[in-house]
Amino acid sequence: MLSNRYTIVVADRRSGVVRRFTVGLRPLLSVVTMVLALPVLIGFGAAWKAKAEVGGIYATNAALELENSSFRGATEALTGQITALQTAISDLGGKAALDPALQAAMDRLPAIVKNRAMGGAASGGALTSLTPGLGSPEDTFGLLRDLLQGIENRLRLVSTGVDRRNALAAATPSLWPTHGWLSSGTGGRSDPFTGEADFHPGLDISADRGTPVYATADGVVSQAAFSGAYGNLVVIDHKFGVETRYGHLSAFRTQRGQSVKRGDLIGLVGSTGRATGPHLHYEVRVSGRILNPLRFLLNPRGTSAD
Repeated sequence: MLSNRYTIVVADRRSGVVRRFTVGLRPLLSVVTMVLALPVLIGFGAAWKAKAEVGGIYATNAALELENSSFRGATEALTGQITALQTAISDLGGKAALDPALQAAMDRLPAIVKNRAMGGAASGGALTSLTPGLGSPEDTFGLLRDLLQGIENRLRLVSTGVDRRNALAAATPSLWPTHGWLSSGTGGRSDPFTGEADFHPGLDISADRGTPVYATADGVVSQAAFSGAYGNLVVIDHKFGVETRYGHLSAFRTQRGQSVKRGDLIGLVGSTGRATGPHLHYEVRVSGRILNPLRFLLNPRGTSAD
């Protein structure tokens, strides 16, 4: 049976001194156990610390990957916005080009026509001002998005204005309606049948019978039929209150409800109705008011009455 106490003898050979130490079994085993367990505990502690550090590294890496993914998404979105803006600017540049003669003709339209065409569009507000002291990349991306959105909104407003201006340009009767010579202008004159004072509401362009007659602007044919003194008459509605009339035709080359473009063939010169000979009677009206067509016919070459 094991004893509960043990004596340890330590002797010094030189001096002959002998020392005895009595220890219990349990304290001795505790000390031995502690000595043996200490390296194991240190190893477990180091492993736990390493595991915690690796876990932190993984968490940091996951957060960085998520942040990088977010930045990549934001960058791709910004790139898409910039590309769209570049395309819009290029398209706007193409649409904004306008023939100087046509622009001059548009400038002579009554103010009421211009207001109808442009729709009284209000100008866009100022872009959001840049704020100093951006604290993070997210703030920078957000600011760039807002800035690009502001530019896009302004471009949209400008594009709308250009589209409306182009619609007005298409509705401006700037083309000579046929080839011939001007035999009578708009205003007071002697009636060719009675010789009395008379008001002539348009232009008379003399030409050979069967000479082509062209639409002077884009629009929709609102009438193509015989109409009293006008004879065979074509009336085109160009929107915005603008209307043109083509009288004394020998034949129609269009019909009511048809959409026409500037330069489209709509009829042939004739002498139907109240006419002394083959010619085209041409009128321009705005909201029913008679205007002198010569104010819009600014380029007499090529398509003119010559």
